[in-house]
Amino acid sequence: MGVEHRRWQGIRQQPVPVSIRDALNSPRDRQWIQAQYPEYLEDLSRMSMNTGIFPATREVQTELMARWFADDSSYPLIILKNEQPVGFALVSRPPRNRRDQVDFRMAEFFIAFKSRRLGIGRDAAQLIFNRFAGSWEITEFLHNKTAVSFWRMILSEYTSGKFQEKVAHGEVHQTFTSGPKPRAR
Repeated sequence: MGVEHRRWQGIRQQPVPVSIRDALNSPRDRQWIQAQYPEYLEDLSRMSMNTGIFPATREVQTELMARWFADDSSYPLIILKNEQPVGFALVSRPPRNRRDQVDFRMAEFFIAFKSRRLGIGRDAAQLIFNRFAGSWEITEFLHNKTAVSFWRMILSEYTSGKFQEKVAHGEVHQTFTSGPKPRAR
């Protein structure tokens, strides 16, 4: 019994396999994102101190999703833990007149409540940054302390502190450059 107990503990302590999947051509993934979007908006509303900045009717949500999946400069992604959806992200290209400054923006990023604080968001962000190598901008609402803290921690680790941050118009903006990390030999 002692050996079995130790073996079970070892299995439970292994890292959680996190992956990302392109959701663009998957009706099933699109439906999953649409089903999670109200929870995402509720989180944003709570974090914005219920200022009304993030209201969205069902019609607005449907229109947003349609744009995500029709715009050739949007990359909707599903975040998976053990091959099961637990979150989503939307990477977007900035308007053409800003592409000389920034290659990619993290337009949306969400981990379902029950899957938080397991390192999934960190691992997913790193996978996304490596997949979309280039110059990045991430923007958070200044009063969304959770998001600001999350992205500062992620970027400090990912860039070894080599990112810029500024606050303007009630938002925190971080910029950095991403790319696959060389493997240790």
